[in-house]
Amino acid sequence: MADDDRKRGEQGRGKRSQAPEGAQGRGARARGAKTPPPAETATPEAAEPEVGVPARLRLRYENEIAPALMRELKIENRMRVPRLVKVVINMALSEARENVKILDAAVDELGQITGQKAVITRARKAISNFKLREGMPIGVMVTLRRDRMYEFLDRLMNIALPRVRDFRGVSDKAFDGRGNYSLGLREHTIFPELNLDKIERVKGMTISITTTAQSDFEGLMLLRMLGMPFRGAGSEGVVRAA
Repeated sequence: MADDDRKRGEQGRGKRSQAPEGAQGRGARARGAKTPPPAETATPEAAEPEVGVPARLRLRYENEIAPALMRELKIENRMRVPRLVKVVINMALSEARENVKILDAAVDELGQITGQKAVITRARKAISNFKLREGMPIGVMVTLRRDRMYEFLDRLMNIALPRVRDFRGVSDKAFDGRGNYSLGLREHTIFPELNLDKIERVKGMTISITTTAQSDFEGLMLLRMLGMPFRGAGSEGVVRAA
Protein backbone atom coordinates (compact mmCIF):
# COMPACT_ATOMS: atom_id res chain seq x y z
CA MET A 1 0.00 0.00 0.00
CA ALA A 2 2.82 2.40 0.84
CA ASP A 3 4.46 1.75 -2.51
CA ASP A 4 1.19 2.42 -4.34
CA ASP A 5 0.68 5.72 -2.49
CA ARG A 6 4.22 6.82 -3.35
CA LYS A 7 3.72 6.07 -7.07
CA ARG A 8 0.45 8.02 -7.19
CA GLY A 9 2.09 11.01 -5.54
CA GLU A 10 4.95 11.07 -8.08
CA GLN A 11 2.50 10.88 -10.98
CA GLY A 12 0.52 13.82 -9.59
CA ARG A 13 3.63 15.99 -9.24
CA GLY A 14 4.63 15.14 -12.85
CA LYS A 15 1.24 16.21 -14.19
CA ARG A 16 1.37 19.53 -12.34
CA SER A 17 4.84 20.26 -13.73
CA GLN A 18 3.72 19.65 -17.36
CA ALA A 19 1.30 22.55 -17.72
CA PRO A 20 -0.30 23.05 -21.18
CA GLU A 21 1.18 25.65 -23.47
CA GLY A 22 -2.05 27.66 -23.46
CA ALA A 23 -1.97 27.88 -19.68
CA GLN A 24 1.69 28.92 -19.70
CA GLY A 25 0.93 31.61 -22.29
CA ARG A 26 -1.97 32.97 -20.25
CA GLY A 27 0.18 32.96 -17.16
CA ALA A 28 2.98 34.83 -18.91
CA ARG A 29 0.57 37.48 -20.20
CA ALA A 30 -0.94 37.79 -16.71
CA ARG A 31 2.53 38.47 -15.27
CA GLY A 32 3.07 41.25 -17.84
CA ALA A 33 5.43 39.40 -20.17
CA LYS A 34 5.81 41.08 -23.55
CA THR A 35 4.85 39.02 -26.59
CA PRO A 36 6.50 39.71 -29.95
CA PRO A 37 4.22 41.56 -32.42
CA PRO A 38 2.89 39.52 -35.34
CA ALA A 39 4.92 39.71 -38.49
CA GLU A 40 3.49 42.11 -41.06
CA THR A 41 2.39 40.39 -44.22
CA ALA A 42 3.31 42.22 -47.41
CA THR A 43 0.23 42.89 -49.51
CA PRO A 44 0.78 43.33 -53.26
CA GLU A 45 -0.13 46.76 -54.51
CA ALA A 46 -3.18 46.87 -56.71
CA ALA A 47 -2.32 47.52 -60.34
CA GLU A 48 -3.59 50.87 -61.54
CA PRO A 49 -6.10 50.60 -64.40
CA GLU A 50 -4.82 51.78 -67.74
CA VAL A 51 -6.35 55.09 -68.75
CA GLY A 52 -7.27 55.05 -72.44
CA VAL A 53 -7.09 58.09 -74.67
CA PRO A 54 -10.62 59.46 -75.21
CA ALA A 55 -11.90 59.68 -78.76
CA ARG A 56 -11.09 62.89 -80.61
CA LEU A 57 -14.66 63.39 -81.79
CA ARG A 58 -16.01 62.87 -78.28
CA LEU A 59 -13.75 65.57 -76.88
CA ARG A 60 -14.77 67.94 -79.65
CA TYR A 61 -18.42 67.28 -78.92
CA GLU A 62 -18.07 68.00 -75.21
CA ASN A 63 -15.90 71.09 -75.60
CA GLU A 64 -17.20 72.72 -78.81
CA ILE A 65 -20.26 71.08 -80.34
CA ALA A 66 -22.47 70.85 -77.24
CA PRO A 67 -22.10 74.58 -76.35
CA ALA A 68 -22.73 75.48 -80.00
CA LEU A 69 -25.90 73.36 -80.06
CA MET A 70 -27.13 75.08 -76.91
CA ARG A 71 -26.80 78.44 -78.64
CA GLU A 72 -28.28 77.34 -81.99
CA LEU A 73 -31.24 75.43 -80.52
CA LYS A 74 -31.70 77.84 -77.58
CA ILE A 75 -31.35 75.11 -74.97
CA GLU A 76 -30.60 76.13 -71.40
CA ASN A 77 -30.11 72.70 -69.80
CA ARG A 78 -26.89 70.89 -70.80
CA MET A 79 -28.55 67.49 -70.32
CA ARG A 80 -31.16 68.41 -72.94
CA VAL A 81 -28.55 68.83 -75.70
CA PRO A 82 -28.87 66.14 -78.43
CA ARG A 83 -26.13 63.51 -78.27
CA LEU A 84 -25.23 60.16 -79.79
CA VAL A 85 -26.47 56.97 -78.14
CA LYS A 86 -25.26 54.10 -80.36
CA VAL A 87 -24.31 53.13 -83.89
CA VAL A 88 -25.51 49.83 -85.37
CA ILE A 89 -23.78 48.40 -88.45
CA ASN A 90 -25.62 45.60 -90.25
CA MET A 91 -24.65 43.40 -93.21
CA ALA A 92 -27.45 41.41 -94.86
CA LEU A 93 -26.09 38.38 -96.78
CA SER A 94 -28.66 36.48 -98.79
CA GLU A 95 -25.93 34.14 -100.09
CA ALA A 96 -25.50 32.78 -96.57
CA ARG A 97 -28.51 30.51 -97.16
CA GLU A 98 -26.40 28.42 -99.54
CA ASN A 99 -22.86 29.08 -98.27
CA VAL A 100 -22.48 29.59 -94.53
CA LYS A 101 -18.74 30.27 -94.86
CA ILE A 102 -19.55 33.73 -96.19
CA LEU A 103 -20.65 34.66 -92.66
CA ASP A 104 -17.21 33.86 -91.25
CA ALA A 105 -15.55 36.27 -93.69
CA ALA A 106 -18.19 38.94 -92.95
CA VAL A 107 -17.68 38.62 -89.18
CA ASP A 108 -13.91 39.00 -89.59
CA GLU A 109 -14.16 41.97 -91.96
CA LEU A 110 -16.75 43.81 -89.86
CA GLY A 111 -14.59 43.25 -86.80
CA GLN A 112 -11.61 44.84 -88.57
CA ILE A 113 -13.71 47.86 -89.56
CA THR A 114 -15.28 48.53 -86.15
CA GLY A 115 -12.72 47.08 -83.75
CA GLN A 116 -15.42 44.97 -82.08
CA LYS A 117 -16.50 41.39 -82.73
CA ALA A 118 -19.68 41.10 -84.79
CA VAL A 119 -22.57 38.72 -84.09
CA ILE A 120 -24.56 36.61 -86.54
CA THR A 121 -28.19 37.58 -87.12
CA ARG A 122 -30.84 34.92 -87.80
CA ALA A 123 -34.26 34.96 -89.44
CA ARG A 124 -37.13 35.55 -87.02
CA LYS A 125 -39.75 33.79 -89.16
CA ALA A 126 -39.93 31.50 -92.16
CA ILE A 127 -40.67 32.91 -95.65
CA SER A 128 -41.20 30.23 -98.27
CA ASN A 129 -40.89 32.59 -101.25
CA PHE A 130 -37.36 33.51 -100.18
CA LYS A 131 -36.48 29.91 -99.22
CA LEU A 132 -35.98 31.16 -95.70
CA ARG A 133 -36.48 29.11 -92.57
CA GLU A 134 -36.81 30.38 -89.01
CA GLY A 135 -33.45 30.60 -87.28
CA MET A 136 -31.42 30.53 -90.51
CA PRO A 137 -28.32 32.82 -90.41
CA ILE A 138 -28.79 35.71 -92.83
CA GLY A 139 -26.27 38.40 -91.83
CA VAL A 140 -23.95 39.96 -89.26
CA MET A 141 -24.20 43.08 -87.13
CA VAL A 142 -22.35 45.01 -84.44
CA THR A 143 -23.47 47.69 -81.97
CA LEU A 144 -21.00 50.43 -81.00
CA ARG A 145 -21.26 52.72 -77.98
CA ARG A 146 -19.15 55.33 -76.20
CA ASP A 147 -15.58 55.84 -77.52
CA ARG A 148 -15.74 53.13 -80.18
CA MET A 149 -18.86 54.77 -81.58
CA TYR A 150 -17.15 58.17 -81.83
CA GLU A 151 -13.99 56.66 -83.33
CA PHE A 152 -15.97 54.80 -85.99
CA LEU A 153 -17.96 57.89 -86.97
CA ASP A 154 -14.77 59.94 -87.11
CA ARG A 155 -13.19 57.47 -89.55
CA LEU A 156 -16.43 57.13 -91.51
CA MET A 157 -16.96 60.86 -92.07
CA ASN A 158 -13.34 61.93 -92.61
CA ILE A 159 -11.72 58.91 -94.29
CA ALA A 160 -14.19 56.33 -95.62
CA LEU A 161 -16.94 58.45 -97.23
CA PRO A 162 -14.55 60.70 -99.21
CA ARG A 163 -13.17 57.53 -100.81
CA VAL A 164 -16.53 56.78 -102.46
CA ARG A 165 -16.38 57.25 -106.22
CA ASP A 166 -18.01 60.52 -107.35
CA PHE A 167 -18.98 61.31 -103.76
CA ARG A 168 -21.13 64.44 -103.45
CA GLY A 169 -22.42 64.04 -99.91
CA VAL A 170 -25.05 61.97 -98.16
CA SER A 171 -28.78 62.60 -98.22
CA ASP A 172 -30.42 64.57 -95.41
CA LYS A 173 -33.79 62.86 -96.01
CA ALA A 174 -32.96 59.56 -94.28
CA PHE A 175 -34.20 60.53 -90.79
CA ASP A 176 -36.96 58.50 -89.15
CA GLY A 177 -38.91 61.42 -87.65
CA ARG A 178 -37.32 61.05 -84.20
CA GLY A 179 -33.82 62.34 -84.91
CA ASN A 180 -32.26 58.98 -85.86
CA TYR A 181 -30.37 58.63 -89.14
CA SER A 182 -29.67 55.63 -91.42
CA LEU A 183 -27.00 55.44 -94.10
CA GLY A 184 -26.51 52.74 -96.72
CA LEU A 185 -23.18 51.82 -98.31
CA ARG A 186 -22.86 49.63 -101.39
CA GLU A 187 -19.19 48.76 -100.90
CA HIS A 188 -17.53 48.04 -97.59
CA THR A 189 -14.12 48.25 -99.23
CA ILE A 190 -14.02 52.03 -98.70
CA PHE A 191 -12.66 51.40 -95.20
CA PRO A 192 -8.83 51.40 -95.26
CA GLU A 193 -8.63 48.83 -92.45
CA LEU A 194 -9.42 46.03 -94.91
CA ASN A 195 -6.88 44.17 -97.01
CA LEU A 196 -8.38 44.17 -100.50
CA ASP A 197 -6.30 41.16 -101.56
CA LYS A 198 -8.12 38.94 -99.04
CA ILE A 199 -11.68 40.06 -99.88
CA GLU A 200 -13.53 37.59 -102.09
CA ARG A 201 -16.79 39.52 -102.45
CA VAL A 202 -17.78 43.17 -102.04
CA LYS A 203 -20.54 43.56 -99.44
CA GLY A 204 -22.93 46.37 -98.60
CA MET A 205 -23.89 47.59 -95.16
CA THR A 206 -26.42 49.74 -93.36
CA ILE A 207 -25.32 52.18 -90.66
CA SER A 208 -27.99 53.34 -88.19
CA ILE A 209 -27.17 56.26 -85.89
CA THR A 210 -29.36 56.61 -82.79
CA THR A 211 -29.48 59.99 -81.02
CA THR A 212 -31.41 61.65 -78.20
CA ALA A 213 -32.74 64.36 -80.54
CA GLN A 214 -36.47 65.01 -80.28
CA SER A 215 -36.89 66.00 -83.94
CA ASP A 216 -35.24 65.49 -87.30
CA PHE A 217 -34.02 69.09 -87.27
CA GLU A 218 -32.13 68.55 -84.01
CA GLY A 219 -30.68 65.31 -85.34
CA LEU A 220 -29.60 67.06 -88.53
CA MET A 221 -27.92 69.85 -86.59
CA LEU A 222 -26.10 67.34 -84.38
CA LEU A 223 -24.74 65.23 -87.24
CA ARG A 224 -23.87 68.28 -89.32
CA MET A 225 -21.81 69.77 -86.50
CA LEU A 226 -20.13 66.42 -85.92
CA GLY A 227 -18.96 66.54 -89.53
CA MET A 228 -21.43 64.41 -91.51
CA PRO A 229 -21.05 65.56 -95.14
CA PHE A 230 -24.66 66.23 -96.18
CA ARG A 231 -25.42 67.34 -99.71
CA GLY A 232 -25.54 71.13 -100.02
CA ALA A 233 -24.74 71.62 -96.32
CA GLY A 234 -23.71 75.16 -95.65
CA SER A 235 -20.96 76.19 -93.31
CA GLU A 236 -23.31 78.26 -91.12
CA GLY A 237 -23.54 76.90 -87.61
CA VAL A 238 -21.04 74.13 -88.31
CA VAL A 239 -18.15 73.67 -85.91
CA ARG A 240 -15.13 72.56 -87.88
CA ALA A 241 -12.18 70.64 -86.49
CA ALA A 242 -9.06 72.65 -85.80
